[in-house]
Amino acid sequence: MARGGFLLLPILAVSFIVNKADAFENQRLFNNAVIRVQVLHQLAAKMITDFEESLYPDDRRALSKIFPLSHCISDSIEAPTGKDETQKSSVLRLLRTSSRLIESWEYPSQTFSTVYTITEKLTDLKVGVNVLIRGYLDGQPSMDDNDSLPLPFEDFYLSLDDGNLSKSYRLLACFRKDMHRVETFLRMANCRRSPEANCTL
Repeated sequence: MARGGFLLLPILAVSFIVNKADAFENQRLFNNAVIRVQVLHQLAAKMITDFEESLYPDDRRALSKIFPLSHCISDSIEAPTGKDETQKSSVLRLLRTSSRLIESWEYPSQTFSTVYTITEKLTDLKVGVNVLIRGYLDGQPSMDDNDSLPLPFEDFYLSLDDGNLSKSYRLLACFRKDMHRVETFLRMANCRRSPEANCTL
């Protein structure tokens, strides 16, 4: 009986060490994902600021009125809306939604200036988020029907056109909006990992 007890202690100790190492790696991946999306959000803000500064004042005012009524490519992707729904969403839902939003920009982002290397940064971020998703699934198959749905694309939305200011502005404004959403979702998912945390927006 005593011998069994002595054997149990090392097993529990090893299990504790493994779990602690997994938690540390998971936190590292989350921190990395948040940092990456922050960089993308900042770049998105810079791109639209640079674009606005290149416009005549009348054009700038006209475009600022158009965007709030515009449709973004990501609007058809199911996602939490508002603070309450975001705060109540599971970590897995927030991660999956983030992955879909990131993926929806991989192709359109190829029209952005290569100076910003947006597409590469999006791909790196998506890889990291998908690693976190697989970790939460823990070998179980994904039950998210949205994973198999084609991403929404519209012809007018796939390329920048120097002769079409509203189209270019719309693309940049939607990109900034979606990077802000992904940053919010990843921050909330990171916070929700701790049951004791008070996660508010």
